[in-house]
Amino acid sequence: MTKISHTDSENKIIISAFTQNGINLALRLSNYFDVKIFVPERFKDSKLNIIEGNLSEWTGKYFHKAKALIFIGACGIAVRAIAEHVKSKLEDPAVIVIDEAGKFVIPILSGHVGGANELSRKIANFINAVPVITTATDVNNLVAVDEWAVKNDCVIENPEAVKIISGAVLEHKNIGIAVTEQKQITPFPITLYLRPKNLILGTGCNRGTDINEFENAALRFLNEAGVSILSLKALASIDIKSNEPALIKFAENHKIPFLTFSAKELSELEGNFTKSERVLKVTGVDNVCERACIKAGGEGTVLMRSKIICGGITLALARMINVS
Repeated sequence: MTKISHTDSENKIIISAFTQNGINLALRLSNYFDVKIFVPERFKDSKLNIIEGNLSEWTGKYFHKAKALIFIGACGIAVRAIAEHVKSKLEDPAVIVIDEAGKFVIPILSGHVGGANELSRKIANFINAVPVITTATDVNNLVAVDEWAVKNDCVIENPEAVKIISGAVLEHKNIGIAVTEQKQITPFPITLYLRPKNLILGTGCNRGTDINEFENAALRFLNEAGVSILSLKALASIDIKSNEPALIKFAENHKIPFLTFSAKELSELEGNFTKSERVLKVTGVDNVCERACIKAGGEGTVLMRSKIICGGITLALARMINVS
């Protein structure tokens, strides 16, 4: 199996430290967490990464690439650095401040969806500090629906409902939450839709397929299947398509991995698949899209919608039973 790789900074914890004590603390954290440490120019002899330009510009470079940004210093420094880059609770990364003495760990942005609260607790436990958690549901020992969604690999479809639902939770009122990949009539007056990442889109296409053509075909296919695109866990195909621009772009646009498998891996799958002699001659396996989505989903994955042909594009959909 092959998978599109991320850049060096993606999914890492990016730490900025401004004093020697802060650097020492950052190095301690590097023993336990996957981090990349940045320091001011005056510490260039430390052989760590240098903060280039002003702090706000540097922050903008990593704001939407990193898993989390940690500032070891004063809260004011962090607030000014991130101010112009903040967009929404669904897009912003976790932002955490730690004082240089390592006494307090303070999540200041994206506590739930970005995971700042949970990461702060882990860091505080590691350095024997106090996690300063201020979100209302946490201080009242209640479940935060947006944090629950992240922990259970769900995407929030209508974030405007989170505030209303969270308020109802705090007031001990009944709430309406739908956890499903299926599009449906809204079951409650106010419904928060959480889309589980449990679907695999399998595909094959002609070489040089137009990017917009593939996007439109895939969206139409999913709409006809009655499912939300937010529930896509991955896009899957055969390895000879690993460099196909339309497929790569689709995966990038929808922030899902693009997984590919060899003809041997696909042909070894047991099951009933729509066979094609033409596909067999070209690829070495009798079916690509159905086999790829089943292979990508792993054990217990079932075919939800069989192969359809749309011009030079084939599509199939599988549902994962054992989602991890």
